Amino acid sequence: METKNLDIYGSEPIPWTRAREALAASRGPGAAFFLGTVGPDATPHAAGVGAVWAGGTLWFVTGPRTRKARNLAANPACTISCRLPGIDVVLEGRAERAVDVGTIERLAAVYREGGWPVEAEGDAFTAPYSAPSAGPPPWHLYRVMLRTAFGVATEEPYGASRWRFDN
Repeated sequence: METKNLDIYGSEPIPWTRAREALAASRGPGAAFFLGTVGPDATPHAAGVGAVWAGGTLWFVTGPRTRKARNLAANPACTISCRLPGIDVVLEGRAERAVDVGTIERLAAVYREGGWPVEAEGDAFTAPYSAPSAGPPPWHLYRVMLRTAFGVATEEPYGASRWRFDN
């Protein structure tokens, strides 16, 4: 991984561990993640998603008929933006749908730990409810294959950094 200091005020580079630990700690109803996709006609689209950091990967869920899922089917390039305790983070990469039943079951348990009563059903999730923007069940699970991330610290020690990943 390559780290570049983007700070113009003399702060040290932010270590990736700071962003990674903030991502891992952000679960449940208070966590806000926003997915950015591009439509087939090149129009941008942004929407909130239920996301978790697990196993060194950011995962999110959406229904297969949503605009974001249709956009990802045509072009998997995406961003995820989030305000975390002490640091704002933007992740860039590509989304890949998870279809492995073991992965689906493992991530369902992670989401349940965060307070969402989700169950694995084949290669998708079901639950009594989800965010209205996720569409009706079943919901598909996606992993974000990170290419680049940016962090801006909102608490001391301040700074701004870019991280490039070896994918």
